[in-house]
Amino acid sequence: MNRHLDGKTLFITGASRGIGRAIALRAARDGANVVVAAKTDRKHPVLSGTIHETVEAVEAAGGRGLALRLDIRDDDAVDAAVEQAAAHFGGLDILVNNASAIMLKGTLDLPMKRYDLMFDVNVRGTYTVSRACIPHLKQAENPHILNLSPPLNLNPDWFRDHLAYTMAKYGMSLCVLGMSEEFRADRIACNALWPRTVIATAAIRVLGGTVKPENCRTEEIMADAAHAILVQDSRHCTGHFFLDEDVLRATGIRDFSRYAIAPGQPLMKDLFLDE
Repeated sequence: MNRHLDGKTLFITGASRGIGRAIALRAARDGANVVVAAKTDRKHPVLSGTIHETVEAVEAAGGRGLALRLDIRDDDAVDAAVEQAAAHFGGLDILVNNASAIMLKGTLDLPMKRYDLMFDVNVRGTYTVSRACIPHLKQAENPHILNLSPPLNLNPDWFRDHLAYTMAKYGMSLCVLGMSEEFRADRIACNALWPRTVIATAAIRVLGGTVKPENCRTEEIMADAAHAILVQDSRHCTGHFFLDEDVLRATGIRDFSRYAIAPGQPLMKDLFLDE
């Protein structure tokens, strides 16, 4: 297989900032087409990045971009966006389900609106975007679905303190488990990718200061790991729950200090990973 994404078309949800944006820019450096599908189409009062800014960065990096304002909770909008993207670039090769919502609260402290948001975005959103893209992916030469979700770890410790968030993220992972088998005959790879250590994204702000940026890595480690997965032969690389470090070690990388926000500082392990 080619070890680049030149000419491939990626549909990335939640790509206006963070890990989704980093994956978009890594693909763009190969000359890929990138559909930036997210809600933020104008400057946010708190969060940085818009779909248009990401497209500008994609094109500056050597790719071709398409900005689509999309709320993945809206099925009709999802169907329309996928059709528009496929028509614009002549098909789809890769779907990255990156969009996600988080709130780490216990059962009695979590507002049901936040429960609904996490399930609508993480689980239902992943499912409906995948469902819309799969007919196009079936026509691709090397089709991939990559969900930014954790390995399925049934240690009760990961359910005790934030049951709803755990269920919602595991719902994304269950899509990997099921779709990798359901669409194996169609050569559509379906895998999950999760960071071994916390990534310094806007999401860490909602953790109430429990995570300091200096104990995190940059989004680029996830982008490089995603790239290494997405260039694999889809027929032989499916149904895996990858960790970023493991993926990159398999490519020969041993020194991860370049990904650290503050090299030399201790790194914080991410959720859902036992020692």
